[in-house]
Amino acid sequence: MENPTITRTQVLLQGVALELLKIDGRDTDLAPLLFLHEGLGCVDLWGARGRYWPAELCAATGRAGWVYSRQGYGRSDPIPDVRGHNRHRPDYMHLEALQRLPALLQHWGLQRPVLVGHSDGATIALLHAASHEVGGCVAMAPHVFVEAVAIRSIEQARLAYEHQGLRERLARYHQAVDCAFWQWNDVWLSDAFGRFDIRDDCRRIRCPLMLVQGQDDEYGTMAQLDAICAAAPQAHRLELADCGHSPHRDQPDALTAALMRWLRSLP
Repeated sequence: MENPTITRTQVLLQGVALELLKIDGRDTDLAPLLFLHEGLGCVDLWGARGRYWPAELCAATGRAGWVYSRQGYGRSDPIPDVRGHNRHRPDYMHLEALQRLPALLQHWGLQRPVLVGHSDGATIALLHAASHEVGGCVAMAPHVFVEAVAIRSIEQARLAYEHQGLRERLARYHQAVDCAFWQWNDVWLSDAFGRFDIRDDCRRIRCPLMLVQGQDDEYGTMAQLDAICAAAPQAHRLELADCGHSPHRDQPDALTAALMRWLRSLP
């Protein structure tokens, strides 16, 4: 597989500059892949150990790829007064899926992309697929309701951020690191977010659906996949051994091989 050409740029949407990475594809007839990052992710955090998994998946499938950092992450513009503005917004993933993402797709002229989401990004992908036409949806480590294991891990992340060097590690990737962390952590640990539940939304998903979960995920259990499969019986599922919350980091080769097979089955 040849390494695809990657272009880093920015897009200005409704006055907000968003970091964007475009990956060329060999086959322009195939729907592009749109990557949606996790709650502490960004464009660059899709990579690990000298590998950039979105580029590997695009090279393996011949599809183009679009990777962006949501507002407040990576090199995208921050959210002003993030702790005052955002901490009581348990609907932040709905806003991204139903307002900002459609505006981005319209701006880019993308129609019916295949969404590839991880963690919060997987939830955003599911919400978007429930209300908009897409070519397919890959949801890795999704959250469709709140589990106690997730809350415990997010509480531990707060301790690590405040006292154990996580802030310094994340600052390598986020220009506004406090914005990136608190817009995720404050909401997840708020009382209002305990009622977050999108299982009914998943009943509206009609597109092909691939679900991925690590057996050692510290943020969720197979109950997430069970709930989605009950709501959307067309879903395929992939359970990965020796894999935590980030399948594209822990098992990139197995993940790419499985997604290659699934993507070939799409209409």
